Amino acid sequence: MNKKNKKGTDDGLVYSTNSNLSFNNLDEDAEESLSADEQNLRVHLDRLGGGKLITRIVGFVGSEEEINALGKELKQKCGVGGGIKNGEILIQGDHRDKVLPILLKAGYRAKKAGG
Repeated sequence: MNKKNKKGTDDGLVYSTNSNLSFNNLDEDAEESLSADEQNLRVHLDRLGGGKLITRIVGFVGSEEEINALGKELKQKCGVGGGIKNGEILIQGDHRDKVLPILLKAGYRAKKAGG
């Protein structure tokens, strides 16, 4: 079996001369989380194909659970659908005027961005 067909065998570490190296320190997936007042969020309005509008919130730094919770809260308060994609919160429709006060009340530093 050649190297291309082996799955799940790449652990990322090939060789190290450091005798004090422990494998627990190699966890790079852990993201740091910023408090709400340290976050700089931008609220964009984008137009998708077919003329549909979408409100996009970018700049969130935190864990997957935190961004999902914030996205769920925003979708519920706006009464629309949406999702999380590539670290951005997507809200269906033009809801910048609803989303901005919600974010500011929650303690985030947020601004409208774009046109």
